[in-house]
Amino acid sequence: MVLQLIRHQFTVKQFHQMAESGILSENERVELIRGEMIDMSPIGTRHSGCVLFLTNLLALPLAGRALINVQNPVELNETSEPQPDIALLKPRPDFYRNSHPQPEDIFLLIEVADTTVKYDREVKIPLYAEANIPEVWLVDVNQEIIEVYRNSLEGIYQDVQKLTKNQSLSILAFPDVSIHLSELF
Repeated sequence: MVLQLIRHQFTVKQFHQMAESGILSENERVELIRGEMIDMSPIGTRHSGCVLFLTNLLALPLAGRALINVQNPVELNETSEPQPDIALLKPRPDFYRNSHPQPEDIFLLIEVADTTVKYDREVKIPLYAEANIPEVWLVDVNQEIIEVYRNSLEGIYQDVQKLTKNQSLSILAFPDVSIHLSELF
């Protein structure tokens, strides 16, 4: 006998209603991925330090040109609302108080990973490609590399690079903003 597991799929709207009604507490670390609520991994010190470093490094050169959104939701479609570690967003007068950022609002998403590299690479990166996010960085703090994903075509990133400590990286939307990876690692 084969046991068939029943899965409940949720929309972003239902996900928000669960939070508003108290089913999900404000402190619960979950994100909605393809209609499923996924528990987010605890944040370790290397992870949080990397996010803090990148946020501070990007703040000055991007001031007035992009908003830096740290560990907050982005609404990709009706069934996915991940919480990337950093999202560089197009400035808006309301600072996204009236709605979460959508794919067209996003310059760059950054996922920092120590224990979730495989999940981020195999689940979240393809999700971002399907949403046509122009650029995604996967920062692997254990291997000390950044995987750069650009140019989504039919849900697959066409340009993928792995950069190491001795290399520099510029943001596609802001080529004048460069990071030397030795600073990060």
